[in-house]
Amino acid sequence: MKHPAAGLDDLVHQRARLGILAIVSDVDAAEFIYIRDALELTSGNLSAHLRVLSEAEIVRVRKDPVLAGRNAKTWVSITGRGRELLEKEILALKELVRQVEGTLG
Repeated sequence: MKHPAAGLDDLVHQRARLGILAIVSDVDAAEFIYIRDALELTSGNLSAHLRVLSEAEIVRVRKDPVLAGRNAKTWVSITGRGRELLEKEILALKELVRQVEGTLG
């Protein structure tokens, strides 16, 4: 029987990516700056993680058009595939916690 840790998905499990998915799973879309600040990431680091998640079709990234005197806002939303992978990851984490709790004090 495989260990619960074997069920963790490297694509999703990385701390920043898991945080991104947790944030966007609870809303229609989250603004780039909000995600960056909430996870204490740099803009470049967040962009790199979003690129990986977007290429894997786990999130969608869209930019609002630039309005006069304002910067474009970037919005991130989770896809159906992303929601499925996040749910699978949470189940694997719960199983891992259950197993480890049984071995601790």
